[in-house]
Amino acid sequence: MNSFWTVVGFTARNKFKGKAFLITTLVIAIILSVGVNLPYILSQFDKGDKVTSVGYIQSAREELAAGSATGDSLRTYFEAQEGANIKLVPYEDKGDSAANEEQLKQAIQDKQISGYLDFGSNATGNGFPEMTYKSEKMMEFSLTGNLQTALQTIRTTTVLQDAGLTDEQLSMLNAPIEIDSVQISTVDGETSGKTPAEQGVNMGLIYIIIIFLFMAIMTSGQLIASEITAEKSSRVMEILITSVAPLKQMFGKIFGMFIVVLSQVSVYVIVLLVNASMPHNKGALLDLDIDLSKIDPMLLIYAIIYFLAGFFLFATLYAAVGSIVSRTEDLGQATMPMTIISLAGFYIAIFSLNTPDSMLVKVTSFIPLFSPFVMLLRLGLTGVPFWEVAVSIVLLLVAIYAAVYVSAKIYRTGVLMYGKRPSWKEIRKAMKAYKI
Repeated sequence: MNSFWTVVGFTARNKFKGKAFLITTLVIAIILSVGVNLPYILSQFDKGDKVTSVGYIQSAREELAAGSATGDSLRTYFEAQEGANIKLVPYEDKGDSAANEEQLKQAIQDKQISGYLDFGSNATGNGFPEMTYKSEKMMEFSLTGNLQTALQTIRTTTVLQDAGLTDEQLSMLNAPIEIDSVQISTVDGETSGKTPAEQGVNMGLIYIIIIFLFMAIMTSGQLIASEITAEKSSRVMEILITSVAPLKQMFGKIFGMFIVVLSQVSVYVIVLLVNASMPHNKGALLDLDIDLSKIDPMLLIYAIIYFLAGFFLFATLYAAVGSIVSRTEDLGQATMPMTIISLAGFYIAIFSLNTPDSMLVKVTSFIPLFSPFVMLLRLGLTGVPFWEVAVSIVLLLVAIYAAVYVSAKIYRTGVLMYGKRPSWKEIRKAMKAYKI
C-alpha cells in the first residue's frame, strides 16, 4: 500500500510542479475571469445604444407627398419610443429627383446619416408607397426589419383609429399578454414544478458541469496515457515494475491524476464564484433573476456521482491504451477512439439542451460511456423516474468494474511489450504467456 501512495504522490507532485500545468491553469483561470466579467468590461467602453440616422425627403409635391407623409409618420413613431435606435432625418426637397439623390448621398459622406429611404410614386396594396432603403453597408436586414415593424404598427394604429375605436379599446388591443411557464414532473408522485428561474439555473449548472467533465476526461486521459507511454519509451518502466506492481502503478497514476484534475477544477470553480460574487456581477445576476440558492441539492449529488464515475471509467481506459503504446508518436492514433467517444457524449448532451426528452437522449443516458454526460442533462432539465437513474448508475458501475478488470490485464501485459503497437491477438497471446 505504501508503494501505491508513493506513485500517487509522485504523479501529483510531478504535475503540480510542471510549468505546463501551472501555465495552463493560470491561462484558463484568466480566461474564465475575463469571460465572467466580459459584459461589465464591454459596458465600460459602451457609449450607449447607437442611433442610426435615416434620411428622407420632406416635400409637399404631389408625387412625393405619400413618401413624405410616410417618413413623417416614421419620425413621429420613433421619437415617441423610449430608447429608439433609429432616427428619421428630413431633408428639404430640391425640386428634382437627381438633386435630392445627390443631397442624400452627400449627407451619407458627411456622416450625417447612415442611409436614406427612397420613396416611389406608385401606391402599393399595403397603404404605403414603394420604398427602398439605400446605404453603403451590405445586408441591413436588422434596420429594414425595424422599419417594417414600425410601419406595420403605424398601419394598424391608423386602421383602428379610422374604425372609431376608443382610446380604452386601443389600449386593450395593444396590452401585452403574459403567460407564466412552470416545469412539472409526472413521475414519482412529485407535484411541485420548476419556475423559469429555476430552470435557467439548472440549465446553466448542467452546461458548466458537462464542460468541466469533458475537460477533465480529455486532460487527465491524455496525461495518463502520455505519461505511461513516455515511461515505456524511456525504459523507465523496466525499473518501475521491479519495485512497484503494475496494478499499483496504474491505479496510483489514475488516483494521482484525479487529485490533480480535482485541484484544477476546484481552482476554476473558486475563480467563477469569486468573480460572480463581485458587486457588478451580483447585480447582473439579480437582474437576470439568477439565484444560485435555487439549485436542487439532489442535482448536485447526482452531478458529483456522474462526474466521479465518468472520470474513473475513461481514466482506466486511457491507462490501458497508454500501456500498449511504446512511442509517443503513436499515442494520438491509439487514443483517437476514446477521444471520439468522449466527444460524442459531450456533443449529444450540449446539442440536446433544448430537447432533453428526445429518444436519442433517453437511449444514450443508459450507455455507460455516454451516461455521465447525458443522464445528467436529463436530471437537470426533465423529470426522470428514480428507477431509470438507478439502472443508469448500476450500468455505469458495472462498466467501471469491467473496464478496471480488462484494463488491469491489458496494463500488466502492455507495460512489458515494446516495439510497434501490438494487436489484440498479440495482447491475448501475451496474457496467456504471462498467465494473466
